[in-house]
Amino acid sequence: MSDGLRARLRAPLPARADLGDVLSTPWATLGAAELARRPVAVEGHGALTVGDLFDLGGEPQGRIRFEGDLAEADRLGARLSEGEVIVEGNLGREAGLGMTGGELIVRGSAGPQAGARMRRGLVVIAGSAGSHAGAGMIAGTVIVFGGIGAAAGLWSKRGSLVALGSVTVPPTYRYACTYQPVHLRVTFTHLQSRHGLPVEDRHLMGFYRRYSGDLADLGKGEILAWTPE
Repeated sequence: MSDGLRARLRAPLPARADLGDVLSTPWATLGAAELARRPVAVEGHGALTVGDLFDLGGEPQGRIRFEGDLAEADRLGARLSEGEVIVEGNLGREAGLGMTGGELIVRGSAGPQAGARMRRGLVVIAGSAGSHAGAGMIAGTVIVFGGIGAAAGLWSKRGSLVALGSVTVPPTYRYACTYQPVHLRVTFTHLQSRHGLPVEDRHLMGFYRRYSGDLADLGKGEILAWTPE
């Protein structure tokens, strides 16, 4: 299978960049030249294009891999609806904001509001996540291998936030039970085999504390926090 498209950052970003329009409309069948024309807003530099910042190559196979330091790149994967997006490093704020489908895999850490207001799809962060991860979720799944900042899942209506590292559960969530969620084994097996993520036996076979919330809203979401007991 083709590795899909590759977007390699040409030089360090000169300022914070808004990549919210890069993948917000169907992109999985676009070639590199077409994707290169999509707009990017860079603070103090006005409107640029993907092609101004990245070298693009490869074939469109519903998959794109971003390479380079994207810690200053915000909103990548906003309104994403299809395909696989892999980021080989850190990512900025609002990763996967309002996603409705597809997968966003971040091999590093992500800034605040990763997976916020998403409706469907999967966001995976191999490092840590900033504050408000999964805030306002309506559905979908956010998995964080490292620690999560404050206000995780705040105002979530539905959806799952899976915490493999440290997380402070908001007071508007209520403890429900501790169990071994079988569906997570399926997801973790996929992440291990498809993306080579560092899934461990304790993630696959371990116990998770389930918290229901946010009870300040609809309250049908959940935080699944891995526990050694």
